[in-house]
Amino acid sequence: MIKNLESMLSTNILGMKRSAIRELLKLTQRPEIISFAGGLPSPDTFPIEQLKEICLEVLNEDGASALQYGATEGDPALREELVKLYKKQNFDIDIGNLVITTASQQGLDLLAKVFIDRGDIVICGLPSYLGGLSAFSSYGAEMIGIKFDEHGMRSDLLRKVVEDLDAKNKKPKFVYIIPDFQNPAGVTMPDFRRQEIIDIAHEYNLLIVEDSPYKELRFEGEHQTSLYVLDGNGQVITMGTFSKIFVPGFRIGWIIAHKDIVDKFVVGKQATDLCTSPFVQKISARFLAKGYFEENLIKTTAMYKEKKALMMKCFDEEMPKEVTWTKPEGGLFLFMYLPEGMDAAKLFQRAIKNNVAFVTGDVFHCDGSGKNTLRINFSYSSKPQICEGVKRLAKAIREEMEEM
Repeated sequence: MIKNLESMLSTNILGMKRSAIRELLKLTQRPEIISFAGGLPSPDTFPIEQLKEICLEVLNEDGASALQYGATEGDPALREELVKLYKKQNFDIDIGNLVITTASQQGLDLLAKVFIDRGDIVICGLPSYLGGLSAFSSYGAEMIGIKFDEHGMRSDLLRKVVEDLDAKNKKPKFVYIIPDFQNPAGVTMPDFRRQEIIDIAHEYNLLIVEDSPYKELRFEGEHQTSLYVLDGNGQVITMGTFSKIFVPGFRIGWIIAHKDIVDKFVVGKQATDLCTSPFVQKISARFLAKGYFEENLIKTTAMYKEKKALMMKCFDEEMPKEVTWTKPEGGLFLFMYLPEGMDAAKLFQRAIKNNVAFVTGDVFHCDGSGKNTLRINFSYSSKPQICEGVKRLAKAIREEMEEM
């Protein structure tokens, strides 16, 4: 082995940390553990028979190009189908506003590559998606967290932070927001709050990054207007993915932005992977064109609605009264708040002994706060596992409370 390896490594890799969730998932592979930790879709939602049909069609009718290199921007047919989907949400875009990525995580990495130099400021939610925090920190971003209320990121606190930075002649590179069924908090930002944030962006010439991986998975309440649509000024970058609403194994994501911004993402992607798999893009395009996507989405939404409702019922029956949780209108996650002073990391160790797992909430806080919080996934486990897992978790919480 080469000597002094550390001295040869880049500043970027030295600043990177292993994904806390990926590391936790290694501990949950034992079959006896019921895991609420991952962000995994239910395998029961995967349209295997329809995909068998489409795979053969692609190979029979378009095999040569499906197995060849493709354009960095993405397969034109897939981009056209995505544009159709977004036009139903009142997006004024064409395929020039959209680039395909290798899932949303590549999109987040490209976002950081395009915009962040070491020491640059990024504003994010408190809490916020760990994959975004990891991508931004790996490029040396200094992150400032904005606390939530029941409507998501507080616009008054955002304005205060932006004003303070402006007074110091500093400017954030962008504000990172997950407005729909936020990961991890499960909170949806209403239209009035979105407009307040857009107004701040226009006033201070800020970029907003709207990470929207599963807006379509709404069980209840009203659909809210996309930040991209509310903006109408080219200051919002919207990111999407099929990982939660179709199949994660295809690793298909996309970025929607002003064409000048899309061009920079294309340049960054060319140096990363040249192109996302043309084969899975062509399969995805046909899946959309045949109407299978919307058909499958209805079934997925109904399934997750039932699972979320069951988990809420089990919480009401099993959890100590000192424990509270968010009640998401869609998505895959909710956030739980333990009594003040309780350490979710200690609880995790006890929970694992009780054969149930979750993700500690502190990893979603860029300032290390949130020690008494945890993220729960309700999409992956079966209904019997949800009931039994909640019992195990509630038992672990009661045991931990007794020792406080």
